[in-house]
Amino acid sequence: MLKPTLLRSVVLSMLALSSAPLVMAQPQAGEDQPPPPPSGWGLGIGVGWQRPVYAGAENKTRVLPLITFENEYVRVLGLGADLKLPSAGPVSFAVRARYALGDGYESDDAPILNGMAERKPSFWLGGAVQWHTEYAKLSAELAGDASSHSKGTEARLGVERDFRFGRFMFTPRVAAVWRDAKYVDYYYGVRPEEATAFRPAYEGRATTNAEVGLRTFYGFSMRDGAFLDVSATALGSSIKDSPLVDRRTLPAVRLGYLYRF
Repeated sequence: MLKPTLLRSVVLSMLALSSAPLVMAQPQAGEDQPPPPPSGWGLGIGVGWQRPVYAGAENKTRVLPLITFENEYVRVLGLGADLKLPSAGPVSFAVRARYALGDGYESDDAPILNGMAERKPSFWLGGAVQWHTEYAKLSAELAGDASSHSKGTEARLGVERDFRFGRFMFTPRVAAVWRDAKYVDYYYGVRPEEATAFRPAYEGRATTNAEVGLRTFYGFSMRDGAFLDVSATALGSSIKDSPLVDRRTLPAVRLGYLYRF
């Protein structure tokens, strides 16, 4: 069975990679190459590995398909979709919806979760903004749990920059992801009726995760290329303190191939 934490991790990383214009990793202007397609479908495949957050959960490596679609009005990337709003110069806006398949668990996902009630993934709805500057791309997102499973709120701030060398493109990035107390308590808390001698009751508090990563893209042509993504997430104190968690940092590696029609 495909564990949801791994699936979401792989999909979201690949979606971020697929949103980068292929033209940036292609031969320089003046070479005999057609312009890249401004919109359309994308199809690819990828493999990913990430250390799970819950204590005792097994590490898994999976192969997954990647499907994308984009036009002037919408961007659909796997489990997420953007409704594009009018831009203001270098600043773009969108209404964003996504299904956080990686959130939550079943009691048999790890020994520490035995006897716990299921925590369900949530459907998130909110707004996103990107500011393309001369030096980097800044992004911000604010979303709420529209499915009311956690009833939580999440905010994300990120910065990344593309460095191009021939057909290669390197994109280092950093991000801070804030989750409110409702989110942390739902996914990492232990209710009084779930407490045991080895799993004390725990009430989550708002916290912030820090993420760093490097994406590498190599363009075979104006339409296709391969990518590698290496990242690490430092967990916020309220998540690290949970009796369900025994890790401080979650490393991840993903690689794959994408073709745009």
